[in-house]
Amino acid sequence: MAGPLLWPAEEPWPVRAAVHPNGTGHLLSDVRLRRRIQETARGREYTQDEQRLLDGMTQRGHAPDLQDDDPSPMLAVAQLYARDVPDLVGPEGHDLLQVFWCPFEVHGGHTADVVLKWRRSADVGAVLTPQPEPLVAGRAECVPTRCVVHPEQVVEHEYLGLLDEELQEEIAEWEEGLLDEDEEEEDGQGSSPPGSYATYEEYEAATAAARAEEPEETDYMSDLSIAPGWKVGGFASWHLTDPAPEDAER
Repeated sequence: MAGPLLWPAEEPWPVRAAVHPNGTGHLLSDVRLRRRIQETARGREYTQDEQRLLDGMTQRGHAPDLQDDDPSPMLAVAQLYARDVPDLVGPEGHDLLQVFWCPFEVHGGHTADVVLKWRRSADVGAVLTPQPEPLVAGRAECVPTRCVVHPEQVVEHEYLGLLDEELQEEIAEWEEGLLDEDEEEEDGQGSSPPGSYATYEEYEAATAAARAEEPEETDYMSDLSIAPGWKVGGFASWHLTDPAPEDAER
């Protein structure tokens, strides 16, 4: 995730075409620095130096010399080899998929402008270094953290709103049946641990243990339908917008 990519030195890097307000958003360097500080300070208060750095990020400008219509490199998001991802199939002989996006969600709505590049990894000679990236992102969440992923194949089912009405009704009845079973199992048991405790820590530990014994609720959307997290293939989730047609030319 997030590069570096197996990108040929002689091949132009993808560049965004849309105009964006570069005076707003977040410097990529600030996004990464903030994440490093937060990770280092996990579980404790910020030091004075850390707080000073965080405060400085909110006060400085973004990219004052960068015009809104200046070309800007696309951001490297992912690099996937067909050998690592089951069912990832591209053009014949191509075994590597590279994913870029523009880190601004203003492309005809709250959507990202995505570029996909298939290539034959064996054909790549000298690799481009250093690799370009934009100075500014519209949202910090649009900047992935560099890491290695280990793909897992899972089974998922169609988004609930796209199923026929009869099947939706059957699923609703099934979920109601599960809730009724859970209520019968919990009847008379209560969720608060009985007894008295010498310290609050003992009470808190007993409460956590009691909650862990409670059955987890199961429903179609959360447990059987769209898999959470980053994924390749499968079904699309429409939980933000409801089902809508996609522009095939984009």
